[in-house]
Amino acid sequence: ASASAPAAAAAPAAVKPAPSLAQLGIPDGTYDLVPLDGMRKAIARRLVDSVNNVPHFPLFIDVELDALMAARAQINKMLEPRGIKVSVNDFVIKAAAMALKAVPEANASYTPEGIAMHHNADVSMAVAIDGGLITPIIRKAETKGLAQIATESKDLAKRARDRKLKPEEFQGGTFSVSNLGMFGIKQFTSIINEPQGCIMSVGAGEKRPVVKNGELAVATVMTVTLTCDHRVVDGAVGARFLQAFKPLLEDPLSMLA
Repeated sequence: ASASAPAAAAAPAAVKPAPSLAQLGIPDGTYDLVPLDGMRKAIARRLVDSVNNVPHFPLFIDVELDALMAARAQINKMLEPRGIKVSVNDFVIKAAAMALKAVPEANASYTPEGIAMHHNADVSMAVAIDGGLITPIIRKAETKGLAQIATESKDLAKRARDRKLKPEEFQGGTFSVSNLGMFGIKQFTSIINEPQGCIMSVGAGEKRPVVKNGELAVATVMTVTLTCDHRVVDGAVGARFLQAFKPLLEDPLSMLA
């Protein structure tokens, strides 16, 4: 008997189209449709891939800001003749970079071949622009002072909004910071910016009751959320990163040493 013919390769399963708004109960003609531009499509694709591919988990910590606010006022007074103004987010970027160097396991990316341990803390900062979000990068942030970080972050944010960034200025990065404190958002959790292992979400600083030396007091407190890729950064590593980050913001002069 002759050998049987090889079985035909199975056809790939058809991708089921997403239901229309009408199918979901929203009638045609009751809304205006804004077409998706290339940036919005790319952002949507990357966020879906991140949620589907990366096992996320969040860690939360509160940071007292009163010493930072006092130091910021003094630093900005000194920098005023140079036209430089340091923001709270600039302190956050610097502290995050120093904490990443102190806990290098958090400055890492997952790859199928192994865990990439990054040499530098290249900190991406989320900037809202028309049509989406972009993350320009402060390269080697651990090597830069607050004045330089402030200057670079202001320039990058402006050129991001003007859509004048070069690809190498927003592609890559080893860690992200997303700050919604200026909008009064108290606490939130961000989606990881692949292939980075962590993203930090920064809420608003606000007056809150705290206990100091067994007595009730009032302090300016900010809640920070660290979202981690569990394939790279486990709970203990994320906790050690936050333990390194928190005292830097609470004693900001330690970042100037």
